[in-house]
Amino acid sequence: MHRPARPVTTFDPTLTALAADMVATMYAAEGVGLAACQIGVDLALFVFDCPDEDGTEHQGVVCNPVLQLPEGRSRQLDEDDEGCLSYPGAFVTCARPDEAVVTGLDLNGDPVEFAGDGLLARCLQHETDHTTGMVFGDRLSTRLRKKLRKQMEEEAADFPPGWPVVQRALDT
Repeated sequence: MHRPARPVTTFDPTLTALAADMVATMYAAEGVGLAACQIGVDLALFVFDCPDEDGTEHQGVVCNPVLQLPEGRSRQLDEDDEGCLSYPGAFVTCARPDEAVVTGLDLNGDPVEFAGDGLLARCLQHETDHTTGMVFGDRLSTRLRKKLRKQMEEEAADFPPGWPVVQRALDT
């Protein structure tokens, strides 16, 4: 998970099936987003179903995501709890810009764009990070990273081995 994922270059039924499986896994894990690398697939792809600051739900699939964040005076940080299916049961405060835009491709290879604030902005940033080889724990201070790992270890008994799923191969 600490290396950039391969770009998606083939848009076919196999990719569509992978995305559907990822969505089912995300819902089963009660997450708001899931990147392919989290299930052992080396593709720059993520799925999400997440509310924005107003509570409006947004769902999508993004292949080869590119993140755009506000700069200068328009950049405001939101310090809130964040978790990750790769750190099951653990949540710590992580500062992120309060708005984000992600562009990429959909399952047909057509351009998509998702923009949001609140939890949606956090989700878009978090999942794009996964595709670039970063886990949110990498963004934390040593103290918070230790707290995150301790919480995860305390919760480990509630999650099966290989959570959220075991690694699998993809013919893409």
